[in-house]
Amino acid sequence: MARFRQLLVAIAIAGAIVPISDAHGQALPDSSRLAIHRVFANVSASDGPGCAVGIARRGEVIYENGYGAANLETNTPITPQSIFHVASVSKQFTAAAIVLLVRDGKLSLDDQVRKHIPELHDHGVPITIRQLLHHTSGLRDQWSLLAMARGRFEENRITDADVLEIVSRQRELNFPPGTQYEYSNTGYTLAALIVKRVSGQSLREFAHARIFKPLGMTQTHFHDDYTMLVRGRTSAYTRGPDGVLHVSIPNFDTYGATSLYTTTGDLLKWGDNLQRPIVGDSSMYALMLASGVLTTGERTGYGLGMTSGQYREQAVIGHGGADAGYRAQLDVVPAQGLTIAVLCNASYAAPNGLSRAIIDVLLRPQLAAVPAPLKASYMPAPPALDRAAGLWIDRNVGRPLTLARRDSILVIGEGPRALVLVAIDDSTYRTPTRTADYVLRSDGALELRNLSGTAPPLVFSRYPRVSLAGPALKAFEGTYHSEELGATYQVVAGDSTLVLKTRWGNDWTIRALATDRFDGDALVLFTRGRNGAIDGFRVSSSRARHVKFVRIAPGRQ
Repeated sequence: MARFRQLLVAIAIAGAIVPISDAHGQALPDSSRLAIHRVFANVSASDGPGCAVGIARRGEVIYENGYGAANLETNTPITPQSIFHVASVSKQFTAAAIVLLVRDGKLSLDDQVRKHIPELHDHGVPITIRQLLHHTSGLRDQWSLLAMARGRFEENRITDADVLEIVSRQRELNFPPGTQYEYSNTGYTLAALIVKRVSGQSLREFAHARIFKPLGMTQTHFHDDYTMLVRGRTSAYTRGPDGVLHVSIPNFDTYGATSLYTTTGDLLKWGDNLQRPIVGDSSMYALMLASGVLTTGERTGYGLGMTSGQYREQAVIGHGGADAGYRAQLDVVPAQGLTIAVLCNASYAAPNGLSRAIIDVLLRPQLAAVPAPLKASYMPAPPALDRAAGLWIDRNVGRPLTLARRDSILVIGEGPRALVLVAIDDSTYRTPTRTADYVLRSDGALELRNLSGTAPPLVFSRYPRVSLAGPALKAFEGTYHSEELGATYQVVAGDSTLVLKTRWGNDWTIRALATDRFDGDALVLFTRGRNGAIDGFRVSSSRARHVKFVRIAPGRQ
């Protein structure tokens, strides 16, 4: 026991453990406090970035601490009072602002977006505010579009006007509204603009008056000015290819989808409000937690700025966030009255995993057992394995998936890091962690079914793999222009790859995958005219599908 207390003293010196009582006036057991401290062992060094953590039960803080450095240049440590940019954790507050305006009778979730933002292109089908918040609008993601159009963000300050301009240029959608789910930051930036136009206040002003001030969230604001001073703000970091840490701070003024600045303590107050409302009421948060529903009747698992799921058979609601070097996670376990906020200033931190590890510590008796890895009990026939093996490309974006046969097993990918699948029968192959099934359908397609959530399945088609080199690549050379991006690319052939040269100097290298399909730094599908000659291409990246480029000049002669 003496050695145990000595260890606690040593830990307290490294990072102060705050002795706060739980909801029943009982101190959190030393064993739990030590176990939580161990969770953060990898981010506790004083000469590296780290995390702040806050835990509350039924409205009372039971643990808070800081690990690592808030600023490596000033040797300032992270404390529970440190302020972080929390990225997409912001979305639930933007959604709450919209719902408060609905309750005020000033708008409806089923309003068409163009009623409030007429600058948007009329796509011929209605897009509603509800679809913006459920990520079912079909609007391409702002960051993907800006990356295609402008390249590096480090030298380019991004504003709301920049987002509205490029989103308004779009003449196509990722998919018809309501038919699919795809996470899109665009919807929440537009929602912030709707708050401003409907209420007459910026989202920053509205959220302060209607949410943050009533809840006593005194260290929280939507950050709408990149140059604004914020005392107590952390810096953020990423590790370069050389292993050296570099500063990585967002340099944009756009907000709604992101840009909330806050502390773990303030987020705990919000988490308690979700369970015992001061702002709003239980019906408001039931609406925010209700899953989006597609036109097919399938549920997406995403509500209004928040997700609902299960962890070891405990219901968990919350959201994560990642921008530049910041990482964040806010989780609420309603049945246990538990709220956990983990905010980090290192791009390689994993606050979602840290939060789950805290749940393991505090709720172990209430949690279902972790299932053992799935083991093979069925041996598929060789023809069945051969039907599954090959190159598959998903029908939405064009992402490739390679299934390979190794004797009597099927693996995803190639090389020593390939993932071995477990055969359930001749047409179904499951990941060992029981998170997904790969199912060969009777129509020849491959369906990827998510077993750990409610996301609709992805459908893949088989393609024969091709390899192009030298003269065969010359046919793709030329100058290509996109009106939707206001960008021009030069396509240049190499020995075995194509290079898409952009005006900002970040060239993209792609390699032939299937006929006219290339993969690498981007997914590119070249298009052909009636005479069979290449007349353009469609480029897809994360969350922006099939952006059109037209060939305006042939390649080098």
